[in-house]
Amino acid sequence: MFRFLTAALVSLLIPIASAQAGDRSLIGYGRLITNDFIGDGKDRWRTGSVASSRVWGPEWAGELPTGVGEILELRLGAEIIAPESLDAFNRNDRRYGTSLSIGAHTQYLAGQTEVSAGVDLVFVGPQTGLSQFQGALHNALSVPEPVDSVLNNQIGNSINPTAALELGRSFDLSERSHVRPFLEARAGAETYVRAGFDLTFGSLGRGELMSRDLVSGQRYRTVANDWSGLSAVLGADFAYVGSSVYFPETRGPSVSKTRERVRLGIHWQGENEAALFYGMTWLGEEFEGQDGGQVIGSARLNFRF
Repeated sequence: MFRFLTAALVSLLIPIASAQAGDRSLIGYGRLITNDFIGDGKDRWRTGSVASSRVWGPEWAGELPTGVGEILELRLGAEIIAPESLDAFNRNDRRYGTSLSIGAHTQYLAGQTEVSAGVDLVFVGPQTGLSQFQGALHNALSVPEPVDSVLNNQIGNSINPTAALELGRSFDLSERSHVRPFLEARAGAETYVRAGFDLTFGSLGRGELMSRDLVSGQRYRTVANDWSGLSAVLGADFAYVGSSVYFPETRGPSVSKTRERVRLGIHWQGENEAALFYGMTWLGEEFEGQDGGQVIGSARLNFRF
């Protein structure tokens, strides 16, 4: 699997390397860590994930270019999904599952509409090695590890090509606030359509390039402006789900046809370019029989010396 992942990484990097040979260079980097331990403190369901982006393009001028492919974004992701209890298998709960993803995306302007489009390869199952990583981490922290019955019933190996598209447009409400409604569609590992909004108070996002975290919906900065102070974000969205590799039709509970998310967050940036983000997201039920939603936390800390 890892040989295949390396080959996929190389194939996705070829257009980026070719772009760098022209007038493009590495212009941005972003990342976000999400975990329910820094949310509701429980180790369950959408329990932990990491999102990372590296962006190549021409010199950043404070707004998206109009050319498709002028901005090239390499996205990497990892996620661990767990049942409510790691101590015993429950056939009525969602299956344990892990995934690694790699994708090539572009962001551009079509008129006044901000477009983000791309493709990902999503590797699911024991082949990712993330179950061993979680076991070792939990052992080091002296917290319960997934027992054999949980791991033996986890989501199996698969490779899922996935297409993603997001359309958004920003509207100024005042000099210090703006709202960005958006539409999103994905087809592959999970297939759904989603509509929502992000409301921002402060300088965050103005003249910056941002990407959306898959799990929480929080947007993280990949090309940042040199501002200082606080910014706050509030967002919500609603999705209609067609299918999900994490809910096999042959066993376990069925995927819920609708999903809701509500999120808020605080960005702080100092004059020395140190920056901090912390956000919380409420996730509604994702499968039939789930006894309520959950709260996950997302964080990024950045220091420059």
